[in-house]
Amino acid sequence: MGDMANSSIEFHPKPQQQREVPHVGGFGCTLAELRSLMELRGAEALQKIQEAYGDVSGLCRRLKTSPTEGLADNTNDLEKRRQIYGQNFIPPKQPKTFLQLVWEALQDVTLIILEVAAIVSLGLSFYAPPGEESEACGNVSGGAEDEGEAEAGWIEGAAILLSVICVVLVTAFNDWSKEKQFRGLQSRIEQEQKFTVIRNGQLLQVPVAALVVGDIAQVKYGDLLPADGVLIQGNDLKIDESSLTGESDHVRKSADKDPMLLSGTHVMEGSGRMVVTAVGVNSQTGIIFTLLGAGGEEEEKKDKKGKQQDGAMDSSQTRAKKQDGAVAMEMQPLKSAEGGEMEEREKKKTNVPKKEKSVLQGKLTKLAVQIGKAGLVMSAITVIILVLYFVIETFVVDGRVWLAECTPVYVQYFVKFFIIGVTVLVVAVPEGLPLAVTISLAYSVKKMMKDNNLVRHLDACETMGNATAICSDKTGTLTTNRMTVVQSYLGDTHYKEIPAPSALTPKILDLLVHAISINSAYTTKILPPEKEGALPRQVGNKTECALLGFVLDLKRDFQPVREQIPEDKLYKVYTFNSVRKSMSTVICMPDGSFRLFSKGASEILLKKCTNILNSNGELRGFRPRDRDDMVKKIIEPMACDGLRTICIAYRDFPANQEPDWDNENDVVGDLTCIAVVGIEDPVRPEVPEAIRKCQRAGITVRMVTGDNINTARAIAAKCGIIHPGEDFLCLEGKEFNRRIRNEKGEIEQERLDKVWPKLRVLARSSPTDKHTLVKGIIDSTTGEQRQVVAVTGDGTNDGPALKKADVGFAMGIAGTDVAKEASDIILTDDNFTSIVKAVMWGRNVYDSISKFLQFQLTVNVVAVIVAFTGACITQDSPLKAVQMLWVNLIMDTFASLALATEPPTESLLLRKPYGRDKPLISRTMMKNILGHAVYQLTIIFTLLFVGELFFDIDSGRNAPLHSPPSEHYTIIFNTFVMMQLFNEINARKIHGERNVFDGIFSNPIFCTIVLGTFGIQIVIVQFGGKPFSCSPLSTEQWLWCLFVGVGELVWGQVIATIPTSQLKCLKEAGHGPGKDEMTDEELAEGEEEIDHAERELRRGQILWFRGLNRIQTQATAPRFLDLVNHKIAPRISEACTTFSVTK
Repeated sequence: MGDMANSSIEFHPKPQQQREVPHVGGFGCTLAELRSLMELRGAEALQKIQEAYGDVSGLCRRLKTSPTEGLADNTNDLEKRRQIYGQNFIPPKQPKTFLQLVWEALQDVTLIILEVAAIVSLGLSFYAPPGEESEACGNVSGGAEDEGEAEAGWIEGAAILLSVICVVLVTAFNDWSKEKQFRGLQSRIEQEQKFTVIRNGQLLQVPVAALVVGDIAQVKYGDLLPADGVLIQGNDLKIDESSLTGESDHVRKSADKDPMLLSGTHVMEGSGRMVVTAVGVNSQTGIIFTLLGAGGEEEEKKDKKGKQQDGAMDSSQTRAKKQDGAVAMEMQPLKSAEGGEMEEREKKKTNVPKKEKSVLQGKLTKLAVQIGKAGLVMSAITVIILVLYFVIETFVVDGRVWLAECTPVYVQYFVKFFIIGVTVLVVAVPEGLPLAVTISLAYSVKKMMKDNNLVRHLDACETMGNATAICSDKTGTLTTNRMTVVQSYLGDTHYKEIPAPSALTPKILDLLVHAISINSAYTTKILPPEKEGALPRQVGNKTECALLGFVLDLKRDFQPVREQIPEDKLYKVYTFNSVRKSMSTVICMPDGSFRLFSKGASEILLKKCTNILNSNGELRGFRPRDRDDMVKKIIEPMACDGLRTICIAYRDFPANQEPDWDNENDVVGDLTCIAVVGIEDPVRPEVPEAIRKCQRAGITVRMVTGDNINTARAIAAKCGIIHPGEDFLCLEGKEFNRRIRNEKGEIEQERLDKVWPKLRVLARSSPTDKHTLVKGIIDSTTGEQRQVVAVTGDGTNDGPALKKADVGFAMGIAGTDVAKEASDIILTDDNFTSIVKAVMWGRNVYDSISKFLQFQLTVNVVAVIVAFTGACITQDSPLKAVQMLWVNLIMDTFASLALATEPPTESLLLRKPYGRDKPLISRTMMKNILGHAVYQLTIIFTLLFVGELFFDIDSGRNAPLHSPPSEHYTIIFNTFVMMQLFNEINARKIHGERNVFDGIFSNPIFCTIVLGTFGIQIVIVQFGGKPFSCSPLSTEQWLWCLFVGVGELVWGQVIATIPTSQLKCLKEAGHGPGKDEMTDEELAEGEEEIDHAERELRRGQILWFRGLNRIQTQATAPRFLDLVNHKIAPRISEACTTFSVTK
């Protein structure tokens, strides 16, 4: 691919080659020609176009397309173009096969240890020492009198291998379904992105992947270009090419100076039409992607040879890119144009701060490291005690000598002790935690789709649960974004409703119709309703739709005016942007003079007006005093009714003295006001209730809008953001800046801290103000804990604020591609209530993880203590390796499925946010964990030491090697599992609620898993036999086991009665890394510590930290190169590599 790109540059058509030469498929250009053309810029590109094609329309002729009508929408023609010039998508990297995932799951160190131990155990069981010496080896082979039993010694090893295979298959299946889900999510995001093209003279929205070479595409403010093209006609077009070139300045594009538009770049201003010349892997972004794909593999090979520190770092980054960004290729093919920035980023890499883990991830990593260490210590002590006890008893107390022929027997004992130790470790380490997080997040993301939340970055879902502040746009989010003109001021008269056309002077009416029809994007239209009785459809900018609707209400039509003056006849266009807050268009009149039409925010445009039309349509002077009068009598009353006021004006220039059009301030000045209109955008009916829910949930809602202060205040009151009698601030952008900046004009955090807590409405704000506010709230240290801020945005310039926020919401309908790219979640219905649902799901994720932890840690504590104490007192764990693996499967895989898929309830919104620093395991949870552990340990130890008397059966303690399974130990195992099953129901509540069955039937997965586990347990106990070390139980024994299990529910009620406040001795666990209180040095040390801890931990855990990272980056694939920027993935993979190397 790279070679082709280079060789294509050498193709230079000779100037006399103007004659059209038919190429492949009858088109006048080859793929290589077009690719080489797109590699040129500016004057060079223009020269090439003139030499080869004459001009852009010559290029269109060669590509058999019309600059105005576009392609004929002919399927065969489109298909032919795809075959010759390629499709507009980058082929995805192959997903990992199921077998590869199985292989990855097998890399888990603990599982490898178990496999080795099982194989050794298997080998030894087939070796029988000569019978006559067996006496000399003491009571070691005491149980081997029964020939059949001795031969069954291999079963335990085989059973361990089998359970390892089970665990591996379950893990691989989970990974596989996870990957499948994200690919589904990604293709959904891709299908969402559409682009406007002209086909058969009609404007069509087609999916980006359906674009072909030769398409005529409409380019407008906020677009992310999906293919390379050449500009045919443009109005004030400025492009941000930083994603390809690293140039931060916006590049002005025009058909006569620099017409080259590249895929992956952002349109920052203006509009235009381009002919598509390169798509998919042949576009500039595609070429970079292809090179990256190849580069990754080469570096991977290099890495295997060199293991220097530096090499390790780079390679781990490449690997992180390959793994975490693997899926990126197909993810959002033509959108992630971060290619060219790669070198820039490589340079900056040294001083880029490490991206902090999500709150939950940080807490879980820390907790898992602690539990892992504890488990390791416990298992080591267990093995040491077992070996010492055996050695002392055999060789010291009994005074035996180590005989060569007894070696295999003794080794078999040591292997058995080793297996017990490993089993303790398996049970102690919560490898189900990442699974629970993954399942919970994946489940939530899937369900959030139905609630109109398209989650792009997985951890945003969980962060949303901690949100303490939401800064929302007004238009379209809090309001319906269906704008209508309801009041107007025309010819010295204030009309409270639409005036009759007869009431207006023909001159005013004619000027008004022309000013609105011409000075608005031609893509904005009002179409007839789709269904009988519905409202007309508004297409394009909603404010412009309101004005066009006003023209229709005045019984006139905008279409004939536009046909008379088509878009390419417009002389000059100053498009709308956030700085101007107005739009102006210049047309050339038949007599050679020029007329400028302007529209914009009334307080801005009225300052530029020096005349106004009176009731006869004649000019009358408009002095500052008149303006103040108008503001008081017309504009403020409109604004207090919640209306947005727009001023419409014009200016004539004589033919003989053409102004300097680039000097915008002079051109758009000295205007004549035609009208001021009041546009209403009604509040969405469901918003006030949603905002009330947010406030009840401890979330402050702030409105940030470009409207004037009175309109904003009126809407905020209607929504319930502000209430009469409350102490709040409503500020305009200017006043806000005055309050937060010092004399030098620098922003001071202390000043900001005085403003933001009471600020509820920020009006007439610029995108910079929005960013300043968000950053100020996030960086503030005034409260007990750091604020977690969510922001909504739709415009291109909202990008910085969306990126800065903890969670950025982009509008799915009104949002520009740039805003979507910067966001974490896309609201597919642009509705504020969907944000409230996101909060609910986020809190639910947090609670699901806590429920799982509460359940898992109880099992951990009990199983480890039982195995440890049992081993020390009776030289054997009451719970055998295979049984432990089954318990591990129940509590890890099944419980994570059952508890992580609990649906959210409204009650989640009745509590305040947890905040970043709240521990994962609260006091109440700690009380539940320890309380249930006490109950379970009491029962198990009672059964272990006096159970045989109670049930009148043989004791299972001190049984020799290979002895048959005892009823005694089977009862202990069965009781243990029954208690876990009923405790799983208790674990559904973590805030000390009494009714643990509340809403249990709304989660079918939970019910299925509990009943399924119960069914499998019956099969294991009754028919498991030797492999599971189980002996079938009688009905009475089963009833006793069940009775003790149900006792868990009763005991749960007893625990709930004990007030947590009395238990001061209980500590919370799983605190977040208290980042805010730590200095940078402490932070660096802390990170070092965690890195060491991660290395010490078994590789399985490191794999899952990386897994979490990978999931996130898969969901964030559109910017897979960000990985290069953030060192988190590389560092973890590095930890992993170092770990595996030392192994």
